Amino acid sequence: MTSSSYVTAQIRNAAVWSGGVGLLTVRVAKNLALPPAYVWLVSREIDIIGIRSLVVALTAALFTGMVLALQSAVNMARFGAENYVGPVVALSILRELGPVLTAILVGGKVASGITAELGSMKVTEQIDALRSLGVNYIKKLIVPRLLAAVIVFPLITVLADGMGLFGGMLIVVIERNVDAYLYWNTISYWVVLKDFLTGIGKSVVFGALVTLIGCYNGLATEGGTEGLGRSTTATVVQVAMGVIVSDFFLTKLFLFLFW
Repeated sequence: MTSSSYVTAQIRNAAVWSGGVGLLTVRVAKNLALPPAYVWLVSREIDIIGIRSLVVALTAALFTGMVLALQSAVNMARFGAENYVGPVVALSILRELGPVLTAILVGGKVASGITAELGSMKVTEQIDALRSLGVNYIKKLIVPRLLAAVIVFPLITVLADGMGLFGGMLIVVIERNVDAYLYWNTISYWVVLKDFLTGIGKSVVFGALVTLIGCYNGLATEGGTEGLGRSTTATVVQVAMGVIVSDFFLTKLFLFLFW
């Protein structure tokens, strides 16, 4: 295969994948209303997506805040602005690092699990069996996961934001001898509500995006267990890339709307 044909094939595959995710999004949007019998599925997915991912998200947020505060304090001390480490850490975490890192870490874990579960159902023809029984597999298998992710991701992001700010406080208080009251006071002065809401808005979109990618790759799995492994691996990469790329456009959108 020549380089030009390889590039053409990759572009074609990317177009097919993007179109497939888009079509799945439309189908999910048409089936968002769940019957009461399916509500327990949403609560089950909230437990799987949220509670079981807290340790990963909070640990990453804690050390991210600590590293960010350490780097900021060392460099800002050159200009005598060490007292303003708090706002730098807060704005970075609330607007960018909190939602993005949470989406990549938790999303990669969640989406790969969804792909593995739905992919195994696909290769063992369980989804075909649901179709033959007249069951709406979109409403039963995908919508509960999407609703749970849209609920859980903002909540985890809020907790991760708080843990990141706490980690930053530990560093500036213990390592740089900055007063804790001054740290929180400067944050409350410079950080406004829209900074916090920007990150929460991003986390809602990330939750939906991560879930849709995981579900589509699971439903598109072919080739038995070997194909299932390829789909799961691809999901982790696509989730990370999807979050990073969409973060740029969401940032542009929020800056246009609120600044």
